[in-house]
This record gives sequence, C-alpha cells and structure tokens, in this order.
Amino acid sequence: MLSRLLAERVETGELTRQQLVSMALLMLIAGHETTANTIALGTLALLRHPEQLALLRDTEDPAVIARAIEELLRYLSVVENVVVRVAVDDFTVAGEQIRAGDGLIIGLPAGNRDTTLLPDRPNALDITHNARAHLAFGFGVHQCLGQNLARTELQVAIPSLLRRLPSLALAVPFEEVSFRQQMSVYGVTRLPVTW
Repeated sequence: MLSRLLAERVETGELTRQQLVSMALLMLIAGHETTANTIALGTLALLRHPEQLALLRDTEDPAVIARAIEELLRYLSVVENVVVRVAVDDFTVAGEQIRAGDGLIIGLPAGNRDTTLLPDRPNALDITHNARAHLAFGFGVHQCLGQNLARTELQVAIPSLLRRLPSLALAVPFEEVSFRQQMSVYGVTRLPVTW
C-alpha cells in the first residue's frame, strides 16, 4: 500500500513525502500497536480468569470466539485517549442537559464499563457477554476503519495461542507485570510466561 501511495500519489504531487510518512506511522500505531497490545493484555486477562480462558481455548465455535473477542475489546479498551466532541443537538445524559454547541470529553474506557451496556457486572470479564456495543473502535462516523481486520486477527491469534500452549501461565506474580502507562496505546512492556 505504501509503495502504491508513493508511486501514485507522492510522485504525482498529490501527497508530500512527509504526509506519506505520517500515514505510515498512523497505520503502524493504529494497525499494529493496538492489536499487538490487545493480544498481550487479552492473554494476561484470560490467565487471570482461568475459567474464561478454558471456555475460549476449548471451543471451535466461531460465534463463541467472536463474542469472547468483543468482550476482551470492551474489557481492555487499549486506546485510552479521551474523545473530544461538540454536541450538535440538545440531549440528556444521566440527568444532565447537554445543549447543542456544548463541548464534550468522553472517556471510551469508562463508556465500556457503563452499566447501561452491562447492567449486572460491567467490571467483570465474562466472554459470554454480548458486548458488541462496546466503544473500543469508536462510534458512528468516527469508527476505526481497520476494525474488521483487527477482529479477524484477534479471533485467530488469541484462541490459537491458547490451544498451542495449553499450559501457558504467568512466570511472575501479576504485581510484577509492568504496564505501558505513558503511551497512547495501553499495554504491557513485557509479559513473562511459561508453557
């Protein structure tokens, strides 16, 4: 894709080389960093919830796998950035009146733990939840363009890892796992495991 953009857009002057570099960085971060960190964090979350891990590892049912990945996306919310928007209409949220033109700051991870999405246990990891309404990929016209590819990668990678390494376990206590705190994409710096 980058070669094609270079040949068809940069060489014709439609894009500058700097714009192409910016696009490449965006694709690397949005298309690789998010998925790679979701795989690592999803594995860690499942290792901490062995009953959930077993449900996912032991199924071949594509519907169960798809539901599990949606739940991991909701539960983890690896893109922790806030979303800034301006209201285009008047509306009410949790008893608060929002007027057209008001500025809004929305925390996607908080939205994924909202009790209107999952009334009984929004903070629990349960791969049987129907979590398809999560905000991990944004919402409306602002949804991630690569979400279908990301879902496919996650639906292949995580169950495959669990099946190929059935004795996978943390090699250190959870408290010793270090997390990427100062990055736009949340994740682990490393995930020490044994198998």
